[in-house]
Amino acid sequence: MISEKEINIFEDYLLTKNLKHSEQRNEILYIFLKHDKHLTANELYRIVQGKYPAIGYATIYRTLKLLCACGLCRELKFEDGTSRYEHLFNHQHHDHLICTKCGRFVEVVDPQIEALQEKLIKKHGFHPERHRMELYGVCKRCKR
Repeated sequence: MISEKEINIFEDYLLTKNLKHSEQRNEILYIFLKHDKHLTANELYRIVQGKYPAIGYATIYRTLKLLCACGLCRELKFEDGTSRYEHLFNHQHHDHLICTKCGRFVEVVDPQIEALQEKLIKKHGFHPERHRMELYGVCKRCKR
């Protein structure tokens, strides 16, 4: 679901950076926000092309970079080297389980793991900026 706040964050960012606010960027923003999954630039391009054939790949890529810069999404690079983009706004921190056979990934949250990380941070006097955990293996479907 798209919130007015997300739209405002993007519009305000464009304004502060003196960047053009275009209908194409809006459409890409809406489509990205409607798909609550980790999209590659190519996947987003194919979705956008289905509705707006005039929008080019470069516009998709540049808009994704703007969405990252304003804090609405982040770029993830898993072991396969492909960049994926995931929503950040109003999404709690999570980690990923990634299947090495089919490429499927699952978002997971475990309070015990988070507590252990906090314990390690305090023990070592560390001041973290961010973290992410990725576990690679074979999912249930592929294991069968």
